Amino acid sequence: MRVIVDTVIWSLALRRVNPDQMVQCELTSLIEDHRLILLGPIRQELLSGYTEENKFELLRAKLSHFEDEPILDEDYVRAAQFHNICRRAGIQGSHTDFLICSCAHRLKASIYTTDKDFKNYLRVLPIVLYE
Repeated sequence: MRVIVDTVIWSLALRRVNPDQMVQCELTSLIEDHRLILLGPIRQELLSGYTEENKFELLRAKLSHFEDEPILDEDYVRAAQFHNICRRAGIQGSHTDFLICSCAHRLKASIYTTDKDFKNYLRVLPIVLYE
């Protein structure tokens, strides 16, 4: 199964100080097995965390090895539906999170994250989390 890697996982693996070794190994495995999916909004979130131009360019160069998975119009519509389903259930979330869930659903992919919000989404949305 292919895997959408959330921003938090990339951040844990790419830290300059004390990177998470287990997360790095999992990420490396996903890359080597050609199972990793990168979405444009995740690329944007990652790059938005670097205000120093040289660090920004270094990360941009590293991420340039991965193509963005296309996001379709239907993904945005389903993301809005997922938002509404969660809202009715009293679950809050970000637009980017629901877009990730929508893309994962269409692609039959799992989501690799440590963001606890996704465990809440899992209660009402047809998504799979990467273990």
